[in-house]
Amino acid sequence: MSIKKTYLLLFILLSQMAYSQDGIPVYSDYFTDNLYLLHPSMAGAASYNQIRLTARNQWVDQNESPNLQTLAFNARVGERSGIGAIFFNDRNGYHSQTGGYVTYAHHIMFSRNDYVDLNQLSFGLSFGLIQSRLDETQFDPTDFDPIIAGIIQSTSYFNVDAGMSYNFLNFSGNFTIKNLIFQNRSIYSSDYESANQRKYIISAAYAIGDFGATWIYEPSFMFQVQERTGEQSIDINGKVYRAMEFGQLWGGISYRNSFDGAEYLNGRDVANQKLQYLTPVIGINVNKFVFAYTYTQQMGNVKFDSGGFHQITLGLNFLGGRAEPYDCNCPAIN
Repeated sequence: MSIKKTYLLLFILLSQMAYSQDGIPVYSDYFTDNLYLLHPSMAGAASYNQIRLTARNQWVDQNESPNLQTLAFNARVGERSGIGAIFFNDRNGYHSQTGGYVTYAHHIMFSRNDYVDLNQLSFGLSFGLIQSRLDETQFDPTDFDPIIAGIIQSTSYFNVDAGMSYNFLNFSGNFTIKNLIFQNRSIYSSDYESANQRKYIISAAYAIGDFGATWIYEPSFMFQVQERTGEQSIDINGKVYRAMEFGQLWGGISYRNSFDGAEYLNGRDVANQKLQYLTPVIGINVNKFVFAYTYTQQMGNVKFDSGGFHQITLGLNFLGGRAEPYDCNCPAIN
């Protein structure tokens, strides 16, 4: 096998670690205080209602490079309920997914005073309808393959995400199971893809700083594992928030490391490379508006392109939920 083909194979294997999933891909969207996109139990959990719009593009100088757009809304309904909705469009070369989720969450307050202390346990369910498409019209018709039809194939399927969250003062923790139901997508052969796309996600964060402090520091992590393949990765994150006259300025950095790798030929030696991402983010909150820019750089000797992945997040925090924030440094809630 030539070095060029070996590098291409490595890139495909590493890419599959990031994209071999159904529904919304797990990138770093949650890092911009957009936790509902990842955890259904966070619908209506904050002291305000939220709208978040994200746009992500990878390798912008490449044709048909991966790109993702999401629109998410969540709000508190009454004292103990939350609702939400997510719409997304995900494209990766000849493959694409579009769909939406609707969410119901239930929140249980253990606070001594619901208007001051934060001590909240939340449960959430998201019901999703996804359309998956595979465009085979540009495949070489002379390269015969029995599973290639040479047409645009599409199928729709239903799935469910479930999760729970616990927020206590400056601490937040989340656990979510994605794709609870085993589903085969009819455009892919069952000989090559399992019906089990179930994924488990655990995340936690703790904000360091007194309530009302000018500076807040928030270390956090996220761990995810794919049930069938056993693929695992962890994000180690750190953020800093600075109170300003106009609102809040914040920034941070995230490091993602996969526990799985792929072998490639490095000269005469066989080397191993794991999927690694470094993601800095900067954001600003002005009154009710949120803006964030995220840049992700893939690390390692073998890369498809030297360019990074760009993402913009626009948000609006509007009235609803609680009249006043909780007495805590809890960026995901206040």
